[in-house]
Amino acid sequence: MQKFDAIRPFYDSEVNEALHNVIHHPMMKALMNFTFPDVEDEVWKEQLKKTHSIRDFQCNFIYQSVRKVLEKSSEGLTTSGFENLEKNTSYLFISNHRDILLDTTLLNTALFEHGLGMTASAIGDNLVKKAFLCTLAKLNRNFLVLRGLTPREMLQSSKLLSEYIGNLLLHENRSVWIAQREGRTKDGNDVTNPGVLKMLGMGSDEKYLMDYFKKIKIVPVSISYEYDPTDALKMPQLMAEANNEIYIKEKNEDFMTILSGAMGQKKRIHIHVGKVLDSEIDKITTENDNTNKQIQALAQVIDDAILSNYKLWTTNFIAYDIVNKLNTYSHLYTENEKLLFERRLEMRIDHDNPVALEGFLAMYAKPVVNTLKYKNVV
Repeated sequence: MQKFDAIRPFYDSEVNEALHNVIHHPMMKALMNFTFPDVEDEVWKEQLKKTHSIRDFQCNFIYQSVRKVLEKSSEGLTTSGFENLEKNTSYLFISNHRDILLDTTLLNTALFEHGLGMTASAIGDNLVKKAFLCTLAKLNRNFLVLRGLTPREMLQSSKLLSEYIGNLLLHENRSVWIAQREGRTKDGNDVTNPGVLKMLGMGSDEKYLMDYFKKIKIVPVSISYEYDPTDALKMPQLMAEANNEIYIKEKNEDFMTILSGAMGQKKRIHIHVGKVLDSEIDKITTENDNTNKQIQALAQVIDDAILSNYKLWTTNFIAYDIVNKLNTYSHLYTENEKLLFERRLEMRIDHDNPVALEGFLAMYAKPVVNTLKYKNVV
């Protein structure tokens, strides 16, 4: 279907040629040398030359890269809820968004290890302006979300994107990952943008929108990092917003953020996949006959699911106690863990800047406040 050519990943028939085009690129060499440090270059090059599908590339190369990232920069990935997913079934995974690439690659890692199909995943085209990164994204089954458009262009782009996602889910039986909002959460508040749901609904051929949302099997996903590897990098934008300034990214900022996300220390990571939203959507339909109110209600249901299954770490409780000058959760962390967190705080931001200090702490503390509604953590 040629109308999707501007945003779709490679077809399997295009994979081998694409790999041949980037096999000698220095960034491919860096990626492969990191992933397979004891393997001669000619060995992985020969294997790449024999690769003819996205699944083979993901399983034999990208999965190995992610495992190496976890080994080098984390204390492990744990998961829950995957037993509720069925094989050979497509789902629309909607998750909170903390890291540009890790969120979706770690979900795919978990799906692969549970014997489930990996997703096609949304990525902003602003993140893959470099030719190599665009090729790598399309080899990893990423589809493009076009940014920086006029209102008219945005409408057309949203319709195309919605139709493409619907085609993947309902006709290709391919699961899809999409973030609950544009851009990563930088203040600790994981909130679903109803505009994302409106975009998804544009491709519906159902008389009632909620029937379409039931058909595409929405699964909320909660992902939590004990340490956000890009926490300090999020501060300049938060400070600009606090001063009512327009934030302008530095050249190559997104690329450096991707690298920091991959290689920065994360400690423990947890991913929970919720159950398919079904009876919840029936309830929304019964209680609301206005489409906008239904969409607002569905966004709230997704938020509730993400927050109720969010894994709170020691860093969250420490930050909460520091912000509130309390010892409410001191029984959930050790003095050494608190000292390590405070040391990280001192090293990563200007301690004399109250906006930076408040923003950094809020990034870790707010999940406690948001999740308290759903958990008995005391």
